This record gives sequence, C-alpha cells and structure tokens, in this order.
Amino acid sequence: MQQRRLGSQPSSPSVSAIGLGAMPMSIEGRPDRERSIATIHAALEAGITLIDTADAYHRDANDVGHNEELVAEALKGHPRSGDVIVATKGGHLRPGDGSWTQNGDPAHLKRAAKESARRLGVEAVGLYQFHRPDPAVPYAESVGALAELLDEGVIVLAGISNATVAQIAEADAVLGGRLASVQNQFSPAFRSSLEELQHCAENGIAFLPWSPLGGISKAADLGSNHQAFQAVADARGVSPQQVTLAWELALADVVVPIPGSSRPQSITDSAAAAELELTPAEIEELSRA
Repeated sequence: MQQRRLGSQPSSPSVSAIGLGAMPMSIEGRPDRERSIATIHAALEAGITLIDTADAYHRDANDVGHNEELVAEALKGHPRSGDVIVATKGGHLRPGDGSWTQNGDPAHLKRAAKESARRLGVEAVGLYQFHRPDPAVPYAESVGALAELLDEGVIVLAGISNATVAQIAEADAVLGGRLASVQNQFSPAFRSSLEELQHCAENGIAFLPWSPLGGISKAADLGSNHQAFQAVADARGVSPQQVTLAWELALADVVVPIPGSSRPQSITDSAAAAELELTPAEIEELSRA
C-alpha cells in the first residue's frame, strides 16, 4: 500500500495512504465487539497502519474511552500491531445524552492525553490531536498543552482537528513547527475545508479527512447522491467509495482519508483505493462535480 508522511520533518513516520476511522464501532448503533475487532484486523491485513480514535467515541456517560480500549484490545498480540500508529483526540466530550461539548482547558487536555495512553496501553500516544476548538479557552493555550505533552514525551506527534487556516498557522507556531496533522471534515458533499487541505499541502502537514465518504448514514448512498463518482466507478468496475477515496488522495500528497467502518468488507474495499490511480481527466471531472 502507498505510504504518506505524517508531518514535514524528515524523521516523521509514514503511514498507509488510507486510515481506519474506528468511531462507528463505539457510538450509537455500534456492532458487537467480535465484529469490531474483526474489522480492525481486516484493516491491518489490508495494509492499513493508521487507526483514528478519540476518548469521546463512546455512547454512554460512563463509557468514556470505549473506542480506545476496543482498538487496544484488537491490536494486542496482533503480529502487525507494531506497524500501527494510533491517532487519538481530546477536548471533545459526550455527556451521554447524544450531545457534544468542548473542553480546551490545558489541564484537562494533559490529563486526557495521559488517560488515553493508559487505555491504549502505550507509553506515549503515537498521534494526539486537539479535537475541537473551545470558544471559552484561547486557542494558543489549548495547543500549548500539546507542546508540553510533546516535551514531556507523553505523545510522539501532535495534531489538531476542525481547524481553520488561521488556527493551523497559530498551532504550528505554538508547537514550534511541530504540527504533524490536521483532521477536518472533507468529502464530495463537504468541500469547505479545501482551503485547509491546500494550506496543509503547501506546508507539509498531513491532512486527514474525517467522514471522507460523507458520513456514517450517507456513505452507502454515495453513488446515487454523486453521479459523477458512480459513473467513474462503473467504468472502472469498482465501488464509488473507492473512487471517492482515490480522488481525495489525488488532491495532494499529504491527504490520508480515514473512512469510518464497522464491517471487515467495507474497510477492505476502502483500503483498495490506495492502488486506484485516476486519470487527470477523471480527477478534474470529479473536482468539478
């Protein structure tokens, strides 16, 4: 599988061109534990080396860190677990009623990162990302916690999520040029983060599109909702989901889509997108669609 570098530093690790978004395995409608672990194992067998999670990926109030613990269980003892970077996030909370809140307090983020490391069973989190800006806390203060976590060796790489271009620049300055990744929503239906994607490409920062297929409830209908992608898929004899991920990969060398999955078949199909090379004409057509 193709590899993409996380961050602009020469020593930055490389990951598979497609990652696994593990969130659907832990929120509402989640599958049984056996199927979730089988899905993670299928991702590893397909060559995926980046798994995305967060402490907020849970369903119930007393369930914090459910997804992190699930990922840790699936990786434990697997022969390819040493090849995997687990990316997790902090600063976004789920009280248990289906709502989302923010907590960008530096003290909270530092505690949350250490708790994530404990649940993942690692000495240092491979990639830790500030999940969402908190209007009640200056952005530089929240990101400053990531800088401290880097310096203390609690995390190996630092990233941010749901950020604007200005926030990306501010975060990289606070981190002293050590910003490794930006995780924003991006898909055929949601292209407002294209400016952030391009900024990351210009600055050698990994861009991780979340919901790259349009979201959990819409991914299955991607082809009917976006006929240009279905047309290319029909011509190529592949799924429109593969075409979508291949298109996103073609936009810049820093793009690493993280499609959410809760079934082995879906992540295996998504992983194959890394080997699907679209023509310039196809890329242009899909970008216009």
